[in-house]
Amino acid sequence: MKVANDSEGEERTQNGHHLAAPSGSSTEPEKFFRGMVEHLADLSRLTHEHVGRLNNALPEGSGRRSDIRYIHGLSDIAEAIGEALSGATREILTAQPDGSRPSGVLKDALESVRRHISAGVAMRTLYQHSTRFDEATKEYVREVTRLGASVRTLDEFFDRLVIVDDVAFIATNEDRTSAAAVREPAVVRFLRDTFNRSWDRAQPFPFVPHHAAKAADEVIPAIRTSIKRLLVEGYPDKQIARRLGISERSLQTHIASMKQELGARNRLQMGYLLGRNGTTFVL
Repeated sequence: MKVANDSEGEERTQNGHHLAAPSGSSTEPEKFFRGMVEHLADLSRLTHEHVGRLNNALPEGSGRRSDIRYIHGLSDIAEAIGEALSGATREILTAQPDGSRPSGVLKDALESVRRHISAGVAMRTLYQHSTRFDEATKEYVREVTRLGASVRTLDEFFDRLVIVDDVAFIATNEDRTSAAAVREPAVVRFLRDTFNRSWDRAQPFPFVPHHAAKAADEVIPAIRTSIKRLLVEGYPDKQIARRLGISERSLQTHIASMKQELGARNRLQMGYLLGRNGTTFVL
């Protein structure tokens, strides 16, 4: 019969490829897709095996593993950083923006510094210039410097950063409730270089026994230069204050003084004058 003859030719070839001819059997499509799934599974297995062989062929320390772990929640972030700190053997680098820190946090940090310095771990910390006006921070810096740590300040820099030996912790959102623990050697090397470049530009933390205002002559010009630049670039007050580690109230005090220096009657006129003279401070 003709139907039988058609069924005998289920597969035909065209340019060397097999094509499945239509069939009245409902099981043929199922067989086709089941075979395809098995074939893709085999390809996936072979690909993983091949990548594994390539990774194993790389020399040790060549960065064969890309390891970025995301951490959510302040407590989990603190736990992850604490775990890394407990295993530190060479170096701890920290960049702490947002100005001064609570005295309780500084007290706990002092004990950690004491343990690590005694174990031979080098420690360097970057703060913002605004911390020079905080007595608790000055006392903390005085103690950690005596122990052997190094502390410098800048007018502004990148977001919070902690590098412990070969792992770096960076924030992944604006309010810093999520972070990434990075072990990829190339990325950690880049972050360490960024820290070192900022460190080279920073100034040693001064020690003024009683009057924090005495630090003003050194840091106020740098802070106001940054305020001018950020105002001309269009940043809102909240972001400017955060980048410089000062309160919005302190920012308004600086802006009022700058208006007076420029002879501006209002904020709009001050912005015009800053923009007109922008070449003097915009890099």
